[in-house]
Amino acid sequence: MTSPLISAQALLKIVDQPDLVLVDARYSASPRQTFENGHLRKAKFIDPDKELADIKEDLALGGRHPLPKVEDFCRVLGDLGINPNSQVVIYDDQKGANASARMWWMLRALGHEKVQVLEGGMQAALKAGFPVSTQPFHRMNGTPYPGKEWKLMIATMEEVQSKAWEKDHLIIDVRSEERYRGDFEPIDLVAGHIPGAVNVPLTENMDSEGNFLSSEELREKYLPIVEEIPNDHIIVHCGSGVSACHTLLALEHAGLGIPKLYVGSWSEWSRNDKPIGKTLNLDQ
Repeated sequence: MTSPLISAQALLKIVDQPDLVLVDARYSASPRQTFENGHLRKAKFIDPDKELADIKEDLALGGRHPLPKVEDFCRVLGDLGINPNSQVVIYDDQKGANASARMWWMLRALGHEKVQVLEGGMQAALKAGFPVSTQPFHRMNGTPYPGKEWKLMIATMEEVQSKAWEKDHLIIDVRSEERYRGDFEPIDLVAGHIPGAVNVPLTENMDSEGNFLSSEELREKYLPIVEEIPNDHIIVHCGSGVSACHTLLALEHAGLGIPKLYVGSWSEWSRNDKPIGKTLNLDQ
């Protein structure tokens, strides 16, 4: 099975291979302009908010980043030139803690195995001497990717509520400790966490340089947390179903499989009059 991560040095060696598709998935206020201001050579543009999500006017309906329809995402992939034989590498500038991990999960959820996230993101590529381009990217009218459904496990809000306190289930909240405790909430309307969820911040997946820990280190970290729980009884969430994919990637990198993703995450839960947990910060 393809490793979920690729180094900048390894990418440099394969960037000109005909089956490689390099995707720039950086978030910004104006992602298209960010791309055209400078991107890795041969990269293709994707808009995370518009093409990796189907954002509703009412965020209570699926949270801040609901999944798009499968057929819409498959159409986007086809326009990027991605087919079942493509080797796909995705990067962002947040060390994989954002849209690149989300797109990795979405491709894996279609059954695509040859997809990787660039370790260290665009910063690592630039440090390795990867050439930069300002050439605009024009979409092609490609054949849609042949996907029919999301094949990876997805949890609903109702499932999370019914399973959170069951001993043979585990809900992992990957947000920061401060957001989990309810000290403050910088994005959503209510601070706190899903009662019964445990907090394992996604930042703990990385070393001091912002790179993923080795597969051995990640396995050592997560095995005591998940080893007693069947994989289909583990649900991972974040604020809006994007950065949770960083932890799903970390678990896959550790050889522990890919548990369920609660796509709606805190942004959906906190807008639907669900129970809110808060934790006293004893350090204050």
